[in-house]
Amino acid sequence: MLGKLPVAGFMYTEAYKTNCQKESILRIKTYEGKAKTKNSVKRMVSCGISILLELIFIFIVMNKLYGYGEVVTWIVHFLAVILVLGIYSQYKTSAMKMPWIILILTVPVVGVTLYLLVGMNGVTRKMRERYDDIDRKLLPMLPVNEDKLDKLREINSRAANIAYYIKKYSFYPLYKNTDLRYYDDAAKALEAQLEDISKAQKFIFMEYHAIEDKESWGRIQQVLEERVRAGVEVRVFYDDMGSIGFVNMDFVKKLKKSGINCRVFNPVIPVLNFFLNNRDHRKITVIDGKVGYTGGYNLANEYFNVTNPYGRWKDAGIRLEGDAVKSLTVTFLEMWNAIKSKDIDDNSFDKYLIDTDYTAKTDGYVQPYADSPLDGEQVGESVYISIINKAERYCWFMTPYLIITDEMAHAMSLAAKRGVDVRIITPGIPDKKLVYSVTRSFYHSLVKDGVRIYEWTPGFCHAKVSIADDCMATCGTINLDYRSLYHHFENGCFFAECDTVAEVRADFEKTFTECREVTQKYKDGRGATLRFGQLLMRLFAELL
Repeated sequence: MLGKLPVAGFMYTEAYKTNCQKESILRIKTYEGKAKTKNSVKRMVSCGISILLELIFIFIVMNKLYGYGEVVTWIVHFLAVILVLGIYSQYKTSAMKMPWIILILTVPVVGVTLYLLVGMNGVTRKMRERYDDIDRKLLPMLPVNEDKLDKLREINSRAANIAYYIKKYSFYPLYKNTDLRYYDDAAKALEAQLEDISKAQKFIFMEYHAIEDKESWGRIQQVLEERVRAGVEVRVFYDDMGSIGFVNMDFVKKLKKSGINCRVFNPVIPVLNFFLNNRDHRKITVIDGKVGYTGGYNLANEYFNVTNPYGRWKDAGIRLEGDAVKSLTVTFLEMWNAIKSKDIDDNSFDKYLIDTDYTAKTDGYVQPYADSPLDGEQVGESVYISIINKAERYCWFMTPYLIITDEMAHAMSLAAKRGVDVRIITPGIPDKKLVYSVTRSFYHSLVKDGVRIYEWTPGFCHAKVSIADDCMATCGTINLDYRSLYHHFENGCFFAECDTVAEVRADFEKTFTECREVTQKYKDGRGATLRFGQLLMRLFAELL
């Protein structure tokens, strides 16, 4: 509800309130009724058409060559066999390899062409080199904290093993001296976030997959502009694909004009570029290096239930205060400096990676971490599988999408078979019907082995949360789907042996009461039949 909202000296102006109310009235018949048709969709469509035409041209040329002579035909087939053998030998999950193998063997021209463009993409290698370079500078600035890991191992060896993996393969350490607060509603997180932002004295970093230039962002921007006038450095970083239907092309200029430094990740352009497949799905706010936020929500109206295109929106977030915020700062600085930009990158990080004198009010272990599609290590998936494997009594998940590898499905099924209470909450109302159909196609194979599936009936559940045995949990941006687990830049937060784990459990228990359990339906076979379209989408989900 719009109105006067005191937030540490900040309040809505009457003019802003009036404008928002007028905008809401106009939006009633347009926003909901026309499925979110927004101002930048034309750019997305034009880029899509341009890229499609480029692909068609390449396929036509390849087909012409293919049919030109027997020699060319044999060359294509020989190359197809070599590629298939090369793909088969790769150290990847079968779900990542099989779509390419089937495509190349079934349609050699299309398969070989796409693999040469995507699978052997030189752009990705260049980006990997750029990220490696910035990581070599940033990651050594994080503390080692081996003593924290040793202490956790004495209390909970299962959680310590997961923390050890995160440290070794993502290079983000385990912390103590950090207070956590869990939010079971994104609107609650936004209110707290606004208050903390309004108190910033040195810098504010914000990195989000999607920003919508509407009421919710307007509230944030108003506070940011006030902080800029107070001498605070403000940086905003967003993904172009994620925000393409939410902001105008002049959004960056508007922010820079108000003193807010803004960059865009991987801009969508009408040129064939398969780094386009790797998006920035992270959600991070850092305030003065002392307070940080992350979770599943973007900065758009629907996440805070200002609008309801898919029923009520369910999301979750977490607030960090203390030593662990340093890892969120590093994650932001990595993306800000690694992505190509005409702007000058940071020459020094010391002023942002400060040691605070904060003393935590609660005890517990906290480990923010990042996952990159460029390093060959699926940290997000490995953390989830580890939680499943380490669970002794129960492990529960919330996810908007369920499109998983055989390895994760096997881990869930095996856990259920050995008596662990494995539950998954998915949306009751989909945001993408085709993806929802693929999500449901996984139900039968899981429930027949004892996994329980719940659908959140009030609307769309977008939270990415997990918990096991009342002792460890995660909250972040990582969905249980291929895009999050293999293609996107993601971040999460693992925490153990702290009061926040109990808050996460309470949220699960409340959410279960708002769900319909569909376990028996899919166990009996009703709705379990896989149609041909579902099979194809499941097979090629890794390429979507």
